[in-house]
Amino acid sequence: MSARRAAVRAGAALVLAGAPVCLLCPSASAGTRRDDAVAFTIKDLRITESSGLAASARHRGVVYTHNDSGGVPKVYALGPDGRVAAVLTLAGAGARDWEAMAIGKDGRGRPAIFVADIGDNLGGAWPYVTVYRIPEPTRLVSQTLQATRFRIKYEDGPRNAETMMINPRTNRLYIASKLFGGKVYEAPARLRTGGFNVLRKVGDAPAIATDGAFAPDGRTCVIRTYFGARLYSVGADGRPGKTIKSLDLPRQVQGESVTYTPDGRSLLVGSEGRSQPVYRLPLPEEARPSPASSPGNAGAGNDTTGGHRDATNTRMALFLALAIAAAVGYGLLRRRR
Repeated sequence: MSARRAAVRAGAALVLAGAPVCLLCPSASAGTRRDDAVAFTIKDLRITESSGLAASARHRGVVYTHNDSGGVPKVYALGPDGRVAAVLTLAGAGARDWEAMAIGKDGRGRPAIFVADIGDNLGGAWPYVTVYRIPEPTRLVSQTLQATRFRIKYEDGPRNAETMMINPRTNRLYIASKLFGGKVYEAPARLRTGGFNVLRKVGDAPAIATDGAFAPDGRTCVIRTYFGARLYSVGADGRPGKTIKSLDLPRQVQGESVTYTPDGRSLLVGSEGRSQPVYRLPLPEEARPSPASSPGNAGAGNDTTGGHRDATNTRMALFLALAIAAAVGYGLLRRRR
């Protein structure tokens, strides 16, 4: 993980050379926009690399999170104050490079927690990646739960990814790849535990995608990066569709998580690092749920930012990608020597 942090900080230095503030360094100020609100702060010393968020389907006010690579297979249930209410240990699971999580359903339609071990910092070193599923417990106490394992392959070969989303209407899983030419991949309608589940490209994703989520009503979805986020409508086929709007995000140490609030009216965004705040960002009116709206109405408008902010974020993301690639290449050369 230290090599990855070094790469990210190197990327930040390249992106912001000559700028007075580094958006990715720990010293950067956070929450400077007037509409930013801290939902809670994760202060538990066991959570130092929160890399995924998912709002509970069973327990009001509870949000799940997990650590990134090099950790143990545990999911932390956070209460409204950010304190750990329970620790869920995944029996039969590994934690090579956990990058995302989402709430979906099991084979019997019951709420379940999915965790994505899909990171690949060497950009194709792993022939397959893994998604684990555990039942969301009805009683929120620390416990060990048997994990169901789904092995994942991409139709066009291995790649790095940090974004997993599950459509609540179809229970179908989607993964967005990271770095250059980001793509959205769709899993089979029903995941199988034997053999491999092959994901196929169904759309584009922003460069440097670090997380994503579907809205509770399935009408919209969001994919975030280190620098911003993009809201999408969801088509009749259940896939991310047209861009609704690009969003600014608060300045964070290493922003890698996002989920919708249960009412679908706001986003929660988090960051790796110690004692990091999780921000609540109200969604624009056109992306909020409405009893009179249909799934197709959410994407009626195009990107209202005029493309300027998103283009800026993309350029910054490309600089960061170059820095990460350089760091990884340097690491590989050192290993060969």
